[in-house]
Amino acid sequence: MATDLESATRTELLRRAREQDVPGRSSMTKEQLLEHLGSSDGAGADGDGAPGEDATVRGDGRRPVHSRVDAFHLLAEARARGEMVLIPRMLTGNDRRVHVRETVREDHETRIATGDLEARAKFDKLAGSVFQFFRGTNLLFYRDLVGEDSRLPTVLALGDVHPGNFGVMPSSDNVPIFSVNDFDDAYYAPFTWDLKRGAVGFMLGAEEKGDLSRKKQRAVARRFVQGYVDGIASYAADGREQTEQLRLDNAPPLIADLISSTLETSRTEWLAGLLDETRRGFRTDEELVPVRSRREEFQGIVDRFIAENEVRVPERAGRMQVKDVAERRGAGTASLGLTRYYVLIAGVQDDGTDDLLLEFKRARRSALAGLVPPSGYEVDKQGDRIRHAQRVHLVDGDVFYGSVDIDGLSFMVRERAPFRDDISLGSLSTGDWKDYAEICGKVLAHTHAMSDESGNIDYDVEPAILDAIGGRELFIDDILRFAEEAADRVRQDHEYFVADHELGAFQNVDVVYR
Repeated sequence: MATDLESATRTELLRRAREQDVPGRSSMTKEQLLEHLGSSDGAGADGDGAPGEDATVRGDGRRPVHSRVDAFHLLAEARARGEMVLIPRMLTGNDRRVHVRETVREDHETRIATGDLEARAKFDKLAGSVFQFFRGTNLLFYRDLVGEDSRLPTVLALGDVHPGNFGVMPSSDNVPIFSVNDFDDAYYAPFTWDLKRGAVGFMLGAEEKGDLSRKKQRAVARRFVQGYVDGIASYAADGREQTEQLRLDNAPPLIADLISSTLETSRTEWLAGLLDETRRGFRTDEELVPVRSRREEFQGIVDRFIAENEVRVPERAGRMQVKDVAERRGAGTASLGLTRYYVLIAGVQDDGTDDLLLEFKRARRSALAGLVPPSGYEVDKQGDRIRHAQRVHLVDGDVFYGSVDIDGLSFMVRERAPFRDDISLGSLSTGDWKDYAEICGKVLAHTHAMSDESGNIDYDVEPAILDAIGGRELFIDDILRFAEEAADRVRQDHEYFVADHELGAFQNVDVVYR
């Protein structure tokens, strides 16, 4: 059997993996498929060896992984009803440390179980920085909010607000705009969930990237929340959210400078950094691994993506011809280790100077799923949920933003562009941090205001939010007090994580024994 596998093509290995319902098969290299199929050949084999005699065994021969998804869903419903229940942020000491460990393991079960090298790189990255730990442990953060603020208005929340998730990206007209730029965890939730995570994110970012004192961190977070409140009040008064874009010609100086800097590199220069000397395909290095054998396969995927998402293909994209495909490695923080592909699309010029680049990124369950108070506004499929959020949050955003299934797995799709960039947090002065926080607060208000325009909310969002806010100073103070306590909790959780990481806690997953 092993000899047969070694002589098989990747297509044949994928066929066998489909027959055995191997999870994550489409993202595996040929070597990973060989290893997984070889280890599955023996009855009852597990990634870490055969299960013990007392283990509950799944249909595929593996022990079930310990999951608390259902338990937290019930907890969210109970808390939303106003029941007095214990929530994770009330835990202290060893109980909290074990909760952090179990949540991180559960969140990364698939990547740990398959021995994903990028999962190990991610844990190393999280151990080295409190801010990166915060960015990479969204599930941990939202389990602390389980069922919270059920009486407040629901919006299509971004789900992962922090200073690094705002930036410059292409509009439908292929010009740079500034807005929120990461929709992976978007979900219908109380509007305060984005504010709470955002305030914590700006505190921790200002501390680590700006070396600001606690007092200045609070001042930065205050400007973020104040910017949001002012933004919501403005949209309630004039209703201009359906047409507003933040562009070079109307952006505040800090953002105008960022947009200008992204225009300094031409598409030709930008592509030169990604392609080989022939300019017909991707270069090969530790970040890009060409998989030219899959070019025909991805042509079919691209054609299906265009049809399913009803993309209005611009003239600059020609016939949407796939020139090359590469795996993109080492990108992201929370998403580090999730499969990504870069697909090179031929432009209209024969010399390749105007080619397009599409990114296909594996979509996963939102960290907010099952934790928000029940609302009835959910969007089910992962890639569809992300596509829905981008189309709601942005006015005339990236025309290629969408979703497609690849071998049964959901992927989100977007265009990469030479002017896709975010601000250098380490270069911001104290004044810049405050200005940037206020701008991002107003941008977040714009995305929330769109929830009843192109989203699923069936009531006027802005007046409802203003009514829920009530006295502004008290509301802002409530958010800031939450954020200070939460930021301290993140710092303590990071210490627990680092200690456990050094002891090898994230090399295995939690399994269920009977």
